[in-house]
Amino acid sequence: MRQAHAILTFQTDGQGLLDVTPDIHSWLRACDIQMGTVTLFCQHTSASLLINENAAPAVRRDILRWLDMAAPEGDYYEHDSEGSDDMPAHIKSMLTGNSLTVPFADGKMLLGTWQGVYLAEHRADAHRRYVVCHAMGD
Repeated sequence: MRQAHAILTFQTDGQGLLDVTPDIHSWLRACDIQMGTVTLFCQHTSASLLINENAAPAVRRDILRWLDMAAPEGDYYEHDSEGSDDMPAHIKSMLTGNSLTVPFADGKMLLGTWQGVYLAEHRADAHRRYVVCHAMGD
């Protein structure tokens, strides 16, 4: 049994879904662990991780639109210390989750044909985001 870990840094351009699949695959190949599981953890309360469609851009737009409807900006919230998108971002992060566990082999996550791993930025402004990666296997 071998293990490896790293913290990958991503720069976002504001609200959106950033495909981080290639970065995770690059890191997994460098780990030189043939087969196992990788756990991914987003170290933020206003960004999150998700696996979803990686072919049709309309899916990503629809996800973002749905999240905006589920947690709209407005005078609904007490917490707004970092702006009107602060509390909605926390709710969106809660809905989409902050960690994933994915099996991998030969330096690639065993995702389905149309799946990709996305860092979801829920804030309007650009941010630097950190994702902890932990691979374990043989």
